Amino acid sequence: MDKKTVRDIDVSGKKVLVRCDFNVPQDENGNITDTRRIVGALPTIKYLIEHNAKVILCSHLGRPKGEVKKEFSLAPVQKELEKELGKEVKLANDICGVSAKSLTINMQNGDVVLLENVRFDKREEENDREFSKALASLAEIYVNDAFGTAHRAHSSTAGVSEFLPSVSGFLIEKEIKFLGDSLNNPERPFVAILGGKKVSDKITVINNLLEKVDTLIIGGGMAYTFLKAKGMNIGDSICEEEKLDLAKELMEKAKAKNVNLLLPVDVNVAKEFSENAESKIVNANEIENGWQGLDIGPETIKTYAEVLNNAKTIMWNGPLGVFEFEKFAVRNKRNCKNFSRYKCNYCYRWWRFSSCSRKSRTCRQDDSYINRRRSFTRVFRRKDSSWN
Repeated sequence: MDKKTVRDIDVSGKKVLVRCDFNVPQDENGNITDTRRIVGALPTIKYLIEHNAKVILCSHLGRPKGEVKKEFSLAPVQKELEKELGKEVKLANDICGVSAKSLTINMQNGDVVLLENVRFDKREEENDREFSKALASLAEIYVNDAFGTAHRAHSSTAGVSEFLPSVSGFLIEKEIKFLGDSLNNPERPFVAILGGKKVSDKITVINNLLEKVDTLIIGGGMAYTFLKAKGMNIGDSICEEEKLDLAKELMEKAKAKNVNLLLPVDVNVAKEFSENAESKIVNANEIENGWQGLDIGPETIKTYAEVLNNAKTIMWNGPLGVFEFEKFAVRNKRNCKNFSRYKCNYCYRWWRFSSCSRKSRTCRQDDSYINRRRSFTRVFRRKDSSWN
Protein backbone atom coordinates (compact mmCIF):
# COMPACT_ATOMS: atom_id res chain seq x y z
CA MET A 1 0.00 0.00 0.00
CA ASP A 2 1.37 3.43 -0.98
CA LYS A 3 -0.33 5.51 1.69
CA LYS A 4 1.42 6.09 5.00
CA THR A 5 -0.28 4.94 8.18
CA VAL A 6 0.15 5.76 11.85
CA ARG A 7 2.82 3.06 12.13
CA ASP A 8 5.02 5.00 9.67
CA ILE A 9 5.39 8.10 11.86
CA ASP A 10 6.56 8.94 15.37
CA VAL A 11 3.50 9.83 17.46
CA SER A 12 5.09 9.73 20.91
CA GLY A 13 4.25 12.87 22.87
CA LYS A 14 2.36 14.32 19.92
CA LYS A 15 -1.22 15.53 19.78
CA VAL A 16 -2.92 13.45 17.12
CA LEU A 17 -6.28 14.41 15.62
CA VAL A 18 -8.11 11.29 14.46
CA ARG A 19 -11.14 11.54 12.18
CA CYS A 20 -13.29 8.52 13.01
CA ASP A 21 -16.69 7.41 11.78
CA PHE A 22 -18.86 7.26 14.90
CA ASN A 23 -22.08 7.75 12.96
CA VAL A 24 -23.76 4.96 14.91
CA PRO A 25 -27.46 4.04 14.93
CA GLN A 26 -29.44 4.85 18.07
CA ASP A 27 -32.90 4.03 19.39
CA GLU A 28 -35.53 6.59 20.39
CA ASN A 29 -33.87 6.95 23.81
CA GLY A 30 -30.45 7.70 22.36
CA ASN A 31 -29.00 4.28 23.15
CA ILE A 32 -26.47 2.98 20.63
CA THR A 33 -27.93 -0.09 18.93
CA ASP A 34 -24.83 -1.09 16.95
CA THR A 35 -21.29 -0.41 18.16
CA ARG A 36 -19.40 -1.84 15.19
CA ARG A 37 -18.25 1.52 13.90
CA ILE A 38 -16.77 2.34 17.28
CA VAL A 39 -15.14 -1.08 17.55
CA GLY A 40 -13.72 -0.64 14.04
CA ALA A 41 -11.83 2.47 15.16
CA LEU A 42 -10.28 0.85 18.25
CA PRO A 43 -7.11 -0.62 16.65
CA THR A 44 -5.94 2.84 15.58
CA ILE A 45 -6.94 4.49 18.86
CA LYS A 46 -5.30 1.79 20.99
CA TYR A 47 -2.12 1.93 18.90
CA LEU A 48 -1.86 5.67 19.50
CA ILE A 49 -2.45 5.28 23.23
CA GLU A 50 0.12 2.49 23.49
CA HIS A 51 2.65 4.64 21.64
CA ASN A 52 2.20 7.59 24.02
CA ALA A 53 0.24 9.87 21.73
CA LYS A 54 -2.25 12.45 22.96
CA VAL A 55 -5.37 11.34 21.15
CA ILE A 56 -8.01 13.81 19.95
CA LEU A 57 -10.99 12.13 18.30
CA CYS A 58 -13.56 13.75 16.06
CA SER A 59 -16.56 12.51 14.08
CA HIS A 60 -19.99 13.43 12.81
CA LEU A 61 -23.24 11.83 13.91
CA GLY A 62 -26.43 12.14 11.88
CA ARG A 63 -27.39 15.26 9.98
CA PRO A 64 -27.73 18.21 12.36
CA LYS A 65 -27.24 20.55 9.38
CA GLY A 66 -24.92 22.98 11.12
CA GLU A 67 -26.99 23.34 14.27
CA VAL A 68 -26.31 22.13 17.81
CA LYS A 69 -28.92 19.46 18.50
CA LYS A 70 -28.81 17.33 21.65
CA GLU A 71 -30.04 14.22 19.87
CA PHE A 72 -26.91 14.28 17.70
CA SER A 73 -24.42 14.75 20.54
CA LEU A 74 -21.49 12.34 20.75
CA ALA A 75 -22.08 11.84 24.49
CA PRO A 76 -23.31 8.23 23.97
CA VAL A 77 -20.19 7.55 21.90
CA GLN A 78 -18.01 8.90 24.72
CA LYS A 79 -19.54 6.43 27.18
CA GLU A 80 -19.06 3.53 24.78
CA LEU A 81 -15.45 4.52 24.13
CA GLU A 82 -14.72 4.60 27.86
CA LYS A 83 -16.21 1.13 28.15
CA GLU A 84 -14.18 -0.24 25.24
CA LEU A 85 -10.90 1.46 26.15
CA GLY A 86 -11.18 0.99 29.90
CA LYS A 87 -10.14 4.56 30.57
CA GLU A 88 -11.48 8.10 30.76
CA VAL A 89 -12.47 9.83 27.56
CA LYS A 90 -13.16 13.52 28.02
CA LEU A 91 -15.91 15.07 25.85
CA ALA A 92 -15.62 18.67 24.72
CA ASN A 93 -18.87 20.58 24.44
CA ASP A 94 -17.72 22.22 21.23
CA ILE A 95 -15.51 21.39 18.25
CA CYS A 96 -12.59 23.78 18.31
CA GLY A 97 -13.79 26.43 20.74
CA VAL A 98 -13.08 27.22 24.37
CA SER A 99 -13.99 23.75 25.69
CA ALA A 100 -11.96 21.87 23.08
CA LYS A 101 -8.93 24.07 23.61
CA SER A 102 -9.06 23.79 27.41
CA LEU A 103 -9.28 20.00 27.28
CA THR A 104 -6.49 19.55 24.73
CA ILE A 105 -3.97 22.18 25.76
CA ASN A 106 -2.49 20.27 28.71
CA MET A 107 -3.05 16.68 27.60
CA GLN A 108 -0.74 13.98 28.91
CA ASN A 109 0.58 11.05 26.89
CA GLY A 110 -2.18 8.45 26.48
CA ASP A 111 -5.01 10.89 27.20
CA VAL A 112 -8.10 10.76 24.99
CA VAL A 113 -10.38 13.69 24.19
CA LEU A 114 -13.49 13.46 22.02
CA LEU A 115 -14.63 16.63 20.27
CA GLU A 116 -18.33 17.29 19.85
CA ASN A 117 -20.12 16.49 16.57
CA VAL A 118 -18.20 18.27 13.80
CA ARG A 119 -21.43 18.84 11.88
CA PHE A 120 -22.73 21.09 14.65
CA ASP A 121 -20.83 23.76 12.70
CA LYS A 122 -22.11 24.36 9.16
CA ARG A 123 -18.59 25.18 8.02
CA GLU A 124 -17.62 21.51 8.37
CA GLU A 125 -19.53 20.42 5.28
CA GLU A 126 -18.46 23.56 3.42
CA ASN A 127 -14.79 22.63 3.95
CA ASP A 128 -14.31 26.16 5.23
CA ARG A 129 -10.61 27.00 5.33
CA GLU A 130 -10.72 28.95 8.60
CA PHE A 131 -12.69 26.20 10.33
CA SER A 132 -10.24 23.60 9.01
CA LYS A 133 -7.33 25.69 10.29
CA ALA A 134 -8.93 26.07 13.72
CA LEU A 135 -9.56 22.32 13.96
CA ALA A 136 -6.01 21.56 12.87
CA SER A 137 -4.60 23.98 15.46
CA LEU A 138 -5.55 21.53 18.22
CA ALA A 139 -3.06 18.92 17.03
CA GLU A 140 0.32 18.20 15.47
CA ILE A 141 -0.61 15.17 13.33
CA TYR A 142 -3.78 14.22 11.48
CA VAL A 143 -5.03 10.65 11.01
CA ASN A 144 -8.01 9.84 8.81
CA ASP A 145 -9.63 6.56 9.79
CA ALA A 146 -13.18 7.32 8.61
CA PHE A 147 -13.43 5.35 5.39
CA GLY A 148 -17.19 5.86 5.12
CA THR A 149 -16.74 9.64 4.80
CA ALA A 150 -13.26 9.81 3.31
CA HIS A 151 -14.73 10.64 -0.11
CA ARG A 152 -16.32 13.84 1.19
CA ALA A 153 -14.37 17.10 0.94
CA HIS A 154 -15.27 18.36 4.41
CA SER A 155 -13.06 20.18 6.89
CA SER A 156 -12.46 17.17 9.14
CA THR A 157 -11.78 14.80 6.23
CA ALA A 158 -9.89 17.01 3.78
CA GLY A 159 -9.40 20.57 4.98
CA VAL A 160 -7.28 19.79 8.05
CA SER A 161 -4.82 17.82 5.93
CA GLU A 162 -3.65 21.11 4.40
CA PHE A 163 -2.35 22.22 7.79
CA LEU A 164 -1.02 19.01 9.37
CA PRO A 165 1.17 16.04 8.43
CA SER A 166 -1.44 13.45 7.48
CA VAL A 167 -1.62 9.65 7.44
CA SER A 168 -4.33 7.02 7.40
CA GLY A 169 -5.49 4.78 10.22
CA PHE A 170 -5.58 1.00 10.21
CA LEU A 171 -9.23 0.78 9.18
CA ILE A 172 -8.67 2.81 6.03
CA GLU A 173 -5.51 0.82 5.33
CA LYS A 174 -7.44 -2.44 5.44
CA GLU A 175 -10.39 -1.19 3.40
CA ILE A 176 -8.19 0.26 0.65
CA LYS A 177 -6.24 -2.99 0.41
CA PHE A 178 -9.42 -5.08 0.13
CA LEU A 179 -10.97 -2.78 -2.44
CA GLY A 180 -7.77 -2.40 -4.43
CA ASP A 181 -7.20 -6.13 -4.68
CA SER A 182 -10.66 -6.79 -6.03
CA LEU A 183 -10.75 -3.86 -8.46
CA ASN A 184 -7.30 -4.48 -9.88
CA ASN A 185 -7.81 -8.17 -10.52
CA PRO A 186 -11.54 -9.01 -10.58
CA GLU A 187 -13.00 -12.28 -11.72
CA ARG A 188 -15.28 -11.58 -14.67
CA PRO A 189 -18.01 -10.80 -15.43
CA PHE A 190 -17.56 -7.89 -13.02
CA VAL A 191 -20.82 -6.10 -12.13
CA ALA A 192 -21.16 -2.94 -10.05
CA ILE A 193 -24.40 -1.72 -8.48
CA LEU A 194 -24.61 1.96 -7.57
CA GLY A 195 -27.46 3.48 -5.61
CA GLY A 196 -27.89 6.53 -3.45
CA LYS A 197 -29.40 9.94 -3.83
CA LYS A 198 -27.12 12.02 -6.01
CA VAL A 199 -25.05 11.57 -9.15
CA SER A 200 -22.74 14.31 -7.88
CA ASP A 201 -21.76 12.12 -4.92
CA LYS A 202 -20.64 9.32 -7.24
CA ILE A 203 -19.06 11.07 -10.26
CA THR A 204 -15.53 9.89 -9.55
CA VAL A 205 -16.74 6.41 -8.59
CA ILE A 206 -18.76 6.06 -11.80
CA ASN A 207 -15.92 7.29 -14.01
CA ASN A 208 -13.46 4.90 -12.42
CA LEU A 209 -15.83 1.94 -12.56
CA LEU A 210 -16.54 2.48 -16.24
CA GLU A 211 -12.86 1.69 -16.81
CA LYS A 212 -13.14 -1.64 -15.01
CA VAL A 213 -16.62 -3.20 -14.98
CA ASP A 214 -18.54 -5.21 -17.56
CA THR A 215 -21.94 -4.02 -16.33
CA LEU A 216 -22.92 -0.98 -14.26
CA ILE A 217 -26.36 -1.09 -12.59
CA ILE A 218 -27.86 2.22 -11.48
CA GLY A 219 -30.58 2.45 -8.83
CA GLY A 220 -31.62 4.75 -6.01
CA GLY A 221 -32.45 8.42 -6.33
CA MET A 222 -29.69 9.16 -8.81
CA ALA A 223 -31.30 6.86 -11.38
CA TYR A 224 -33.91 9.52 -12.09
CA THR A 225 -31.28 12.00 -13.25
CA PHE A 226 -30.14 9.40 -15.80
CA LEU A 227 -33.74 8.62 -16.81
CA LYS A 228 -34.52 12.30 -17.39
CA ALA A 229 -31.27 12.67 -19.34
CA LYS A 230 -32.69 10.00 -21.67
CA GLY A 231 -35.76 12.14 -22.21
CA MET A 232 -38.12 10.24 -19.90
CA ASN A 233 -40.78 11.84 -17.74
CA ILE A 234 -39.82 11.35 -14.09
CA GLY A 235 -42.68 13.29 -12.51
CA ASP A 236 -41.64 14.78 -9.17
CA SER A 237 -38.80 12.35 -8.62
CA ILE A 238 -35.51 13.67 -7.27
CA CYS A 239 -33.30 15.00 -10.06
CA GLU A 240 -30.10 17.01 -10.27
CA GLU A 241 -30.99 19.25 -13.19
CA GLU A 242 -27.46 20.64 -13.37
CA LYS A 243 -26.09 17.10 -13.84
CA LEU A 244 -28.22 16.07 -16.83
CA ASP A 245 -25.42 16.74 -19.31
CA LEU A 246 -23.02 14.82 -17.10
CA ALA A 247 -25.41 11.86 -17.00
CA LYS A 248 -25.52 11.90 -20.80
CA GLU A 249 -21.72 11.98 -20.95
CA LEU A 250 -21.47 9.04 -18.57
CA MET A 251 -23.95 7.01 -20.64
CA GLU A 252 -21.96 7.81 -23.78
CA LYS A 253 -18.75 6.80 -22.04
CA ALA A 254 -20.33 3.51 -21.01
CA LYS A 255 -21.33 2.87 -24.62
CA ALA A 256 -17.84 3.72 -25.88
CA LYS A 257 -16.28 1.40 -23.29
CA ASN A 258 -18.73 -1.38 -24.17
CA VAL A 259 -20.07 -1.33 -20.61
CA ASN A 260 -23.66 -2.43 -20.19
CA LEU A 261 -25.28 0.40 -18.19
CA LEU A 262 -28.64 -0.66 -16.76
CA LEU A 263 -31.35 1.70 -15.47
CA PRO A 264 -34.70 0.88 -13.85
CA VAL A 265 -37.42 -0.27 -16.23
CA ASP A 266 -40.17 0.08 -13.63
CA VAL A 267 -40.41 1.88 -10.31
CA ASN A 268 -42.50 2.10 -7.17
CA VAL A 269 -43.85 5.65 -7.08
CA ALA A 270 -45.59 7.56 -4.31
CA LYS A 271 -47.71 10.67 -3.96
CA GLU A 272 -45.38 12.05 -1.31
CA PHE A 273 -42.15 11.28 0.51
CA SER A 274 -43.76 9.35 3.32
CA GLU A 275 -43.84 5.78 4.59
CA ASN A 276 -47.63 5.68 4.40
CA ALA A 277 -47.99 7.46 1.07
CA GLU A 278 -50.22 6.09 -1.67
CA SER A 279 -48.02 4.13 -4.07
CA LYS A 280 -48.08 2.06 -7.25
CA ILE A 281 -45.77 0.33 -9.72
CA VAL A 282 -45.36 2.06 -13.10
CA ASN A 283 -43.01 1.85 -16.08
CA ALA A 284 -39.94 4.01 -15.61
CA ASN A 285 -40.95 6.20 -18.58
CA GLU A 286 -44.51 6.71 -17.32
CA ILE A 287 -44.08 8.54 -14.02
CA GLU A 288 -46.83 11.13 -13.83
CA ASN A 289 -46.47 14.63 -12.44
CA GLY A 290 -47.33 14.61 -8.74
CA TRP A 291 -45.68 11.21 -8.26
CA GLN A 292 -42.10 10.44 -7.28
CA GLY A 293 -40.03 7.28 -7.54
CA LEU A 294 -38.95 5.83 -4.18
CA ASP A 295 -37.90 2.29 -5.12
CA ILE A 296 -37.16 0.15 -8.16
CA GLY A 297 -39.91 -2.18 -9.38
CA PRO A 298 -40.26 -5.96 -9.70
CA GLU A 299 -39.37 -6.08 -13.40
CA THR A 300 -36.24 -4.08 -12.70
CA ILE A 301 -35.09 -6.47 -10.00
CA LYS A 302 -35.64 -9.37 -12.43
CA THR A 303 -33.59 -7.62 -15.10
CA TYR A 304 -30.79 -6.87 -12.66
CA ALA A 305 -30.91 -10.41 -11.25
CA GLU A 306 -30.37 -11.97 -14.68
CA VAL A 307 -27.10 -10.08 -14.99
CA LEU A 308 -26.05 -10.67 -11.39
CA ASN A 309 -26.74 -14.39 -11.63
CA ASN A 310 -23.95 -14.69 -14.20
CA ALA A 311 -21.50 -12.39 -12.42
CA LYS A 312 -18.31 -13.62 -10.81
CA THR A 313 -17.56 -10.38 -8.96
CA ILE A 314 -20.22 -7.99 -7.68
CA MET A 315 -19.66 -4.60 -6.10
CA TRP A 316 -22.59 -2.83 -4.43
CA ASN A 317 -22.59 0.75 -3.17
CA GLY A 318 -25.69 2.60 -2.04
CA PRO A 319 -29.37 1.77 -1.46
CA LEU A 320 -31.67 1.06 -4.40
CA GLY A 321 -34.67 2.67 -2.71
CA VAL A 322 -35.73 4.63 0.35
CA PHE A 323 -35.00 1.73 2.68
CA GLU A 324 -35.85 3.78 5.79
CA PHE A 325 -39.50 3.31 4.76
CA GLU A 326 -40.53 -0.35 5.01
CA LYS A 327 -42.84 0.03 2.04
CA PHE A 328 -39.98 1.11 -0.21
CA ALA A 329 -37.30 -1.24 1.13
CA VAL A 330 -38.51 -4.32 -0.74
CA ARG A 331 -35.72 -4.45 -3.31
CA ASN A 332 -33.01 -3.81 -0.73
CA LYS A 333 -34.39 -6.75 1.23
CA ARG A 334 -34.39 -8.93 -1.87
CA ASN A 335 -30.79 -8.00 -2.62
CA CYS A 336 -29.73 -8.70 0.97
CA LYS A 337 -31.33 -12.13 0.73
CA ASN A 338 -29.73 -12.90 -2.61
CA PHE A 339 -26.30 -11.67 -1.55
CA SER A 340 -26.34 -13.98 1.43
CA ARG A 341 -25.81 -16.82 -1.05
CA TYR A 342 -22.52 -15.36 -2.19
CA LYS A 343 -19.13 -15.75 -0.58
CA CYS A 344 -17.77 -12.32 0.25
CA ASN A 345 -14.11 -12.04 -0.71
CA TYR A 346 -13.51 -8.35 -0.08
CA CYS A 347 -15.53 -5.56 1.44
CA TYR A 348 -15.36 -1.89 2.20
CA ARG A 349 -17.72 -0.27 4.55
CA TRP A 350 -20.80 1.87 4.36
CA TRP A 351 -23.20 1.65 7.28
CA ARG A 352 -26.35 1.36 5.22
CA PHE A 353 -26.02 -2.36 4.58
CA SER A 354 -26.28 -3.33 8.21
CA SER A 355 -29.03 -0.78 8.80
CA CYS A 356 -31.06 -2.06 5.89
CA SER A 357 -30.48 -5.64 6.94
CA ARG A 358 -31.61 -5.07 10.49
CA LYS A 359 -34.82 -3.58 9.14
CA SER A 360 -35.25 -6.57 6.86
CA ARG A 361 -36.60 -9.60 8.66
CA THR A 362 -36.24 -11.58 5.43
CA CYS A 363 -32.50 -11.31 6.01
CA ARG A 364 -32.60 -12.39 9.62
CA GLN A 365 -31.00 -15.75 8.95
CA ASP A 366 -27.99 -13.90 7.53
CA ASP A 367 -27.40 -11.59 10.50
CA SER A 368 -24.21 -13.32 11.64
CA TYR A 369 -22.86 -13.16 8.10
CA ILE A 370 -23.72 -9.49 7.83
CA ASN A 371 -22.29 -8.71 11.26
CA ARG A 372 -18.94 -10.24 10.36
CA ARG A 373 -18.64 -8.14 7.23
CA ARG A 374 -20.18 -4.89 8.51
CA SER A 375 -20.80 -3.29 5.16
CA PHE A 376 -23.27 -2.29 2.54
CA THR A 377 -20.62 -1.75 -0.08
CA ARG A 378 -19.05 -5.08 -0.88
CA VAL A 379 -17.28 -7.14 -3.42
CA PHE A 380 -18.69 -10.66 -3.69
CA ARG A 381 -17.11 -13.70 -5.31
CA ARG A 382 -19.94 -15.77 -6.71
CA LYS A 383 -20.67 -19.33 -5.61
CA ASP A 384 -22.90 -21.72 -7.54
CA SER A 385 -26.31 -20.33 -6.69
CA SER A 386 -29.31 -18.71 -8.27
CA TRP A 387 -30.98 -15.34 -7.88
CA ASN A 388 -34.45 -16.87 -8.05
